[in-house]
Amino acid sequence: MMFTPVRSRVRRAALVLSAVVALAFGATATTGAAAFPAPAKQRPTSVAYVEVNNNSMLNVGKYTLANGGGNVFDVAVIFAANINYDTSTKAAQLYFNENVQRVLDNAATEIRPLQQKGIKVVLSVLGNHQGAGFANFPSQSAASAFAKQLSDTVGKYGLDGIDFDDEYAEYGNNGTGQPNDSSFVHLVTALRANMPDKIISLYNIGPAASRLSYGGVDVSSKFDYAWNPYYGTWQVPGIALPKSKLSPAAVEIGGTSQSTAADLARRTVGEGYGVFLTYNLDGADRSADVSAFTKELYGSAAVYTP
Repeated sequence: MMFTPVRSRVRRAALVLSAVVALAFGATATTGAAAFPAPAKQRPTSVAYVEVNNNSMLNVGKYTLANGGGNVFDVAVIFAANINYDTSTKAAQLYFNENVQRVLDNAATEIRPLQQKGIKVVLSVLGNHQGAGFANFPSQSAASAFAKQLSDTVGKYGLDGIDFDDEYAEYGNNGTGQPNDSSFVHLVTALRANMPDKIISLYNIGPAASRLSYGGVDVSSKFDYAWNPYYGTWQVPGIALPKSKLSPAAVEIGGTSQSTAADLARRTVGEGYGVFLTYNLDGADRSADVSAFTKELYGSAAVYTP
């Protein structure tokens, strides 16, 4: 079977829908955004990653359900910030390329319109070939320092959470250490303490994803969501979360066939999972691709409004 691997190599390097949906998925009200939530819809929660090097976050808000008018997507993920390594201080640094920085600096026009529709906006953080990763902090204090960078960013730009994607770290570069068992546990523990009511999600890949327990502490329950990283496939994330917080299905919009997307959506509903992951939403009218899974998830076609 052919499938699209993890992500295309194009990389360089929400107020809620309703109180019912918010409680069901651990989402929280967005601060600093006016309250104009779309009509409520039934689960699953739909997630859209957007490659902001090439596409606008606003595309996520252009899709509604023909039956009822609710948002197709509940969570929009800014893809992606990076975890870099400062060789002078020998510490991990949160880095934004010019496109991510533009989105953040223009939150009023790039992020708030989505939140005003009830869509949560989360920042994904990705390795950047420099040796720094979520799984090799040398100490608890180093992990906590990076967690503070993350939570400070969420607060500064009015975001709804953080997504961890442990790819492309290239552990060992610049004299950095190899993955250890304590690092990610310390990081997630500190981040959850810093932002108890925000989203923390896991793109279930890399050394960090397999190191969720250390010293009697298991951070699995600290995640709001976890999802399969392999597009066009079905794979249940190996994390101890209820089905309502997991997406075994993963779809690349425009890359995964409509028939496969429909099959994965049908299986999501049939097996009782609560999340459906999509990637690479662009600026074209993708209503046919999107409708392929919304018909199965929600019993409605999707409408695209430019």
